Amino acid sequence: MVNSQWSIDNNSNINQPFFVRLLAHFFSYIFHPLFVPLYVTFFIVFVHPSYFSGFASAEKMQALFIVILNAVFFPLFAVLLLKGLGFIDSFFLKTQKDRIIPYMASGIFFFWTSRVFLQQTQYPLIMGAFMLGVLFSSFAALMCNIYFKVSMHAIGMGGLLGVFWVIMKGNTMLMTWPLCIALLITGIVCTSRLIVSNHSQKEIYAGLLIGLISQFISALIIL
Repeated sequence: MVNSQWSIDNNSNINQPFFVRLLAHFFSYIFHPLFVPLYVTFFIVFVHPSYFSGFASAEKMQALFIVILNAVFFPLFAVLLLKGLGFIDSFFLKTQKDRIIPYMASGIFFFWTSRVFLQQTQYPLIMGAFMLGVLFSSFAALMCNIYFKVSMHAIGMGGLLGVFWVIMKGNTMLMTWPLCIALLITGIVCTSRLIVSNHSQKEIYAGLLIGLISQFISALIIL
């Protein structure tokens, strides 16, 4: 009976108006979890008033490029390679089986990115702490994937909220408007995933908690 009701709820998402589903797909692509580290890094490097103050433009771009290469390009390339070799059935990682190797591969790249920022002491600790939180969330998602298909988009949004909360607690910037925007984006993205994916509310909420808690734990360790 529960499974039947769950199917009905999921099928009702398909009946959303075309424009609503189009917007849901748009926000799902724009705020794909692999792009969240890039957005956060851009905020820390170019928007935050003090973390990268005194850095030359070339050094700021180098920090951004480190994230683009290691936390965005390599994980995406790994998924493309896995699909080309037939190890996964879909680029969109629709099943728990498809997500196992990408989680592991991405974790390796996230680990390397966090080590780069933590070992090169000229970078502010928030960069290493944030990427370590991303690593923790990917590991937690891999563990949860054994039991259910947690929402990767929700994990990304939880990480965004988590790192913004950490920055706010550091009293280095007035974070009222960034947090408000992050909360708005989180609501839009999570609602979008309920509309255009087969995720349940439990999988969305679990993803948010994973992203949040991972950033909090990382901040406790590093900062």
